[in-house]
Amino acid sequence: MFERRRSRLIPFAGFGIAALIVALDQASKAWVLYGLELINQPPLQREEIFSFFHLTMVWNRGISFGFLQADAAWQSWLLIAFSLGVTGLLGVWLMSASRWLQASAYALIMGGAVGNAIDRAIYGAVADFLDFSSLPLPFGFSFSWVFNVADICINIGVAILVIDLLLNERDAR
Repeated sequence: MFERRRSRLIPFAGFGIAALIVALDQASKAWVLYGLELINQPPLQREEIFSFFHLTMVWNRGISFGFLQADAAWQSWLLIAFSLGVTGLLGVWLMSASRWLQASAYALIMGGAVGNAIDRAIYGAVADFLDFSSLPLPFGFSFSWVFNVADICINIGVAILVIDLLLNERDAR
């Protein structure tokens, strides 16, 4: 009985996590864009916070890592539709999720996708501002991307999903 009740709570908790991610993402973007007034800054102007971390306003018109640039309005709306389609599919999968790790992964990806879709609908592009490009990495590697809270959640969600699949591979067979 307890196991059955617990499995019914998992999807609802997942939707709650997704909603929290959207709220955190949009709040952080509102603070950076309007509170710090980076919305009016020239592109790629860097505000140093720490030696390894800057706030750098970038409008990303593409998807992950700037791939598939959407220069026309219809392309932006196509990316919104794609994001919401993926979110819907993950929502269906979340409804049947039976593991917390799996549900958390779906929720993180969903929240991040919706957060970025909101930006596209409002601004025609995604607001990216977290810049760790000055972070010293070993072996001459560099990290040159600027991202946001939604991007972090999507990437963590994908990593958790891979871990969940690896941990439960035997069970899946």
